[in-house]
Formats: sequence, structure tokens, C-alpha cells
Amino acid sequence: MTTWVVGDVQGCKKPLKRLLKTVGFRWGVDCLWSTGDIVNRGPKCLKTLRYFHKHQDDIRMVLGNHDLHLLALAAGVRQPNRSDTLNKILAAPNRDILLDWLRQQPLLYRDRDTTLVHAGIPPQWSLYEAEGHAREVETVLRGPDSRDFFEHMYGNDPCSWSESLTGHERLRVITNYFTRMRYCDASGTLDLLSKGPLSSPGGPAAENPELDAWFRHRSRKTVDEKILFGHWASLQGETGVDNAIALDTGCVWGNCMTLYCLETGERVTESCA
Repeated sequence: MTTWVVGDVQGCKKPLKRLLKTVGFRWGVDCLWSTGDIVNRGPKCLKTLRYFHKHQDDIRMVLGNHDLHLLALAAGVRQPNRSDTLNKILAAPNRDILLDWLRQQPLLYRDRDTTLVHAGIPPQWSLYEAEGHAREVETVLRGPDSRDFFEHMYGNDPCSWSESLTGHERLRVITNYFTRMRYCDASGTLDLLSKGPLSSPGGPAAENPELDAWFRHRSRKTVDEKILFGHWASLQGETGVDNAIALDTGCVWGNCMTLYCLETGERVTESCA
């Protein structure tokens, strides 16, 4: 069995299928991990979601911010954004089956000393703490109060973690860490507005030298852990940190889609132009 990990698919089903064919992926034998954001912005979101659901026994995925946005739309607590491409899913006759499956997916998945998340793990959390906080949100997502969670999910505050946080604020900041984080300071205070690459002129560090990519803080508690993540397309797969593996390479923006082999470290890309 070979395990391949794919970055953000975002409804780009055809490049994904071409990539899997290129590496000789075998359903029923091999395993596909996904960093989440399997839908939105791309052209084939319903077909992509159906493809993942069909092959669910061979897939391990985590939820991304676009996946959660889809669930919030389906719950009726949010209106679509102009750039959303989710209408076909919301109108599908089997949408409840597909979305119930999606709602069961985790925010963090760990196997073989490797951790899979969508955006990252903040510097102040150990892996043990991150797993516990992920379970807090997953329990609500899978339970009867999920609609209430979605009603209060959106927003940038609080921008930092405190163990004293409770209720919606606690769940919101946990969700933002796992699905939206890029830049933060060493204590985990988030900058959720900056999205550019690490080397961008006038980037967030120019305004605040305490800010850096979450994975570049030397004091982070997961510095020795291998973490695979997506979400940050402008990195183009480059982190400068050996065990922080970035896999969103901007397929939906016309760049490429990336597969990473867990056993060998090989990367294979497919043009999405």
C-alpha cells in the first residue's frame, strides 16, 4: 500500500484524476490523504464531493475553511459569496448524504508519526493539546448543535488562545487555527488578513516583527513533528522547514496540483492551466 497526500482540490476533479493515474494509484489498495478544501471556487465541486464520498474507505481527509463554509450554507445560516461554486451541491438530490459524510470528517488526523491539518497548528499547542482541541470542535460538528456552531463560526475574534475561553469564542478560535491560520506571533496571536508568501515585500513582518508563518516559530511545541498542511497557495509548496510540508500549490488559480508520497517524500505535480 502507498499513501499519497493531495493539497487543496477545490472542485478541480480532472487534475486530481490525472495525478492519480500518473502515480498508478489503486483504489482498494492505496490510500489518499487530503488537506481539505475539497470544494469551492473550482468547476466540478459536486462531482469532486461525490468522488470523495464514493471512495471514502480509501480516503483520510481533514476539513478546510471552504468545506465548513459549504456546511454553513447547507445549514441555512449563511448566504453564498459571489465567488462560491457550491450551488450544484446544495441542489443535489443526495446532498444530505454527502454533507452528513463531510460533517463527520476531522480537523486533525494523525497516523505513522505524521499529522494532517488544513492550515496548521499554533505555536503554543503541543500535538496532544491540538488533538484535544480538534476533538472539541468535531464533537459539536457531529452533534445536534452543529447549526448553532455554524451561526457563530465566522469572525476573526478572539485572535489569540486562552484556556479560559468558553462557548462560541473558544470554538471559533480553535476553528480559525486549524482552518484559516497563516501568520501569527510566537504566542499564537493571529493575523488573519495577510495571505501573501513569506518573502512578499511589505508583508506582515514589516509591520510587526513578531509575526511569522506559524511553522517558522522556533519555540513552537510541534517543532519536531511532521505536519502536512494545505490552505496557503502562495507558498507554492515551499516552507524552508523540512518537516512542515505545504501541499496547496494553487490548482484552482491555474497553477498546479501536488501529490506527496508519505513513504518516500516524492512530489508529483499536475498542471491546472
